[in-house]
Amino acid sequence: MTETLPPPSPSDPQPAPERPRLRRSSTDRMAGGVCGGLADHTGIDPVLWRVGFVGLTVAGGVGFWLYLLLWVLLPPAPDRADETPSPLEQLARRLNAALTGNRWTAPR
Repeated sequence: MTETLPPPSPSDPQPAPERPRLRRSSTDRMAGGVCGGLADHTGIDPVLWRVGFVGLTVAGGVGFWLYLLLWVLLPPAPDRADETPSPLEQLARRLNAALTGNRWTAPR
């Protein structure tokens, strides 16, 4: 007779991979990094996010306002060492700090 062994039981189940925090991207950005940050968090290609925002903008203007709202509300990703934020980015960071209570300090 042949002996059948039961399937091995997992002793330690692998934890689910952790998602990156939802924040604006500093590397994959066309305007404010919102679509790149959403793509990092959800795993959906940033081009699809951009097409979605353009579609919402064309369909009634909601995409533009939603993008601006997310630009202000999503925290920025850490700056790269060789990059200084633009004046518009600095304004978005000040608005984010004022609305959310988080303090952002410039790297020295």
